[in-house]
Amino acid sequence: MDTYTQVVTPKRQYRGLAEKRRIVEETLAEGASVALVARAHGVNANLVFNWRRLYQAGRLGRRGEAKLLPVRVTPERSLTTTSSGSLLPCSPATIHIQLQRAQVRIEGSADAMWLRVLLECLQR
Repeated sequence: MDTYTQVVTPKRQYRGLAEKRRIVEETLAEGASVALVARAHGVNANLVFNWRRLYQAGRLGRRGEAKLLPVRVTPERSLTTTSSGSLLPCSPATIHIQLQRAQVRIEGSADAMWLRVLLECLQR
């Protein structure tokens, strides 16, 4: 009797964002090996490295959660020092945001929707 054996390739498994985050967070633990964590979950290590890049860029879920930023409130009539060392007078209705790649200064009333759009664009 002849038997015919056919190799069955497993179907690609879909992993949700929560599971991808959990796997990536395991790799971020001190002393963790990406290859070992990937093997334990049956995932290619290169895929886990890709998920880590997405995670670090903030693109691996949790879009709706607010991110807290450090805030410093200064007295109403103060002077703000710029990166070049010059002083700028601040009015009571001034928002000055200093990020690594950009500085934003908003005077007068700021529309919350436009401010949110601006900050999301700067985050990219």
